[in-house]
Amino acid sequence: MAISDKLVLQRQRHLKWRWLDRLELALMIVCGVLCFGFSLSVTCDIVTRTIGHPWLWLQEVTSTLFIYAIFIGAAVATRRNDHLYLTALSEAMHGTPRLVIEIVIRLVVLGVACCLIWYGYLNYVRGFGSFRLPSGTPIASLYAVIPLSGILIALFTIEQLVNGIRNGFDHPEPPEEELSIPAVDTGIQPRAGL
Repeated sequence: MAISDKLVLQRQRHLKWRWLDRLELALMIVCGVLCFGFSLSVTCDIVTRTIGHPWLWLQEVTSTLFIYAIFIGAAVATRRNDHLYLTALSEAMHGTPRLVIEIVIRLVVLGVACCLIWYGYLNYVRGFGSFRLPSGTPIASLYAVIPLSGILIALFTIEQLVNGIRNGFDHPEPPEEELSIPAVDTGIQPRAGL
């Protein structure tokens, strides 16, 4: 069986929920736009301050873009197992011990997601009592992304738990093809014409 056939079978065995693939892609695009907007607003803030005409509202925009990028990025990273994931411990094990460790890790991540949802919502509600300057927008506009991030992290973690319990968490990486590197002749070559 060829390596590509094994990868297809492995992909079919560990299918993710298809609509979550599209959600992940959309969230990645949103993260890219947020990071670009953050960089652009920081640049504009520096330029306007340097020329002596600062736009004070840019600091609000910058902080909002930064906070939203962090929390949406954390949700996407959870789906990709790049964040809140203890790979060194779990990858060292196989079989039942690995299954137990993977489930415990994801239950901890699910607990963190529940805290983000609950306490993020409480901060969001309380945020209507404080306002940002100079715009006067409620601070709740910053806190709105925290429970949303918790919901997404919980959703992606539940997906991982369901797939892992059904199919196992052991995802062996495909073997890398060996590259043949030609030998380099390090002998001294006589120079012609000297």
